[in-house]
Amino acid sequence: LRTHQWCFILFNVLLFHGLLFGADLLEQYFLRSLPLSYTDAKTLGIRERARKLDMDPLKANLSYTVSSTASCSHQEIFLLVLVCSSPENRTRRNVIRQTWGNVTDARGYAVLTLFALGKPASVTTQLEIDEESQKHRDIIEGSFIDSPETQTQKMLMSVEWTVTFCPHARYVLKTDEDMFVGIPSLAGYLLSLTQLEDVYVGRVVHHGVPDRDPASPGFVPTHQYSEEFYPDYCDGSAFVMSQDVARKVYVAAKEVPVSVPPDIFVGICAKKAGITPIHSSRFSGEKHISYNRCCYKFIFTSSNMKEDELFKDWKETSDGEDCSL
Repeated sequence: LRTHQWCFILFNVLLFHGLLFGADLLEQYFLRSLPLSYTDAKTLGIRERARKLDMDPLKANLSYTVSSTASCSHQEIFLLVLVCSSPENRTRRNVIRQTWGNVTDARGYAVLTLFALGKPASVTTQLEIDEESQKHRDIIEGSFIDSPETQTQKMLMSVEWTVTFCPHARYVLKTDEDMFVGIPSLAGYLLSLTQLEDVYVGRVVHHGVPDRDPASPGFVPTHQYSEEFYPDYCDGSAFVMSQDVARKVYVAAKEVPVSVPPDIFVGICAKKAGITPIHSSRFSGEKHISYNRCCYKFIFTSSNMKEDELFKDWKETSDGEDCSL
């Protein structure tokens, strides 16, 4: 009887670890989507134009006039982190600067964290942003008023700034200001990739349905997007693009309406460029992951983080010992 009990306990331990890590392993190694075909003439055209993209004319003809004290054009950046932030949320930006955004090196590779925002409606807030930008030199500010309706413009501005002023960044992480980001674990994952191009990875959304309600803030009319479903795309709370994907998205964006939400906008551009999103369940999407030190050292992101929680969780995961399986 004791032998049976021990076997039962061992089976449950193995089952627990299998459920905890098995889904991620299956998604990463067995369920990855097949690459899209490049035989379509438009797709081939986008990829070729992205490969030959000339940066110098871009600097003089930005779609969104950019005010930026940030710079990385002469640096070899492994991971460029672009945090989409609201102009008024200076306190939140400071919290990120003191926690996960303070990481400048991961396994010997350079990491740079910058903030992307539009213009505030208030002149007083603009003066505060100017002061903040001069102090930290990490803000990219577009010429448009920051609002729920201009978030796709902010996404496009971020891509445009990346390919124009940071062309040597190997990977670009787009994330939101309410996120916890595990830079060390994400860098380790990116370093393990054997696929060097067409890297577009995050929590993939399948069969997203366009919002056809005219009264909804996210309304997308059929003349802007006529398909029944959106193509697969990475949830906008956090996803990673390789530099070549950023260039392809930038080229493809000229044919995509900015009326669709920003994450879907990137997904549509990726499809036009022949790029298949890669799913990893270590991205939380819009879910908040209950804190556990070893869990937070393993996952890439967790959403809806309170500021005091972010300080505590970051300190513990940074100072603690490594976790075994």
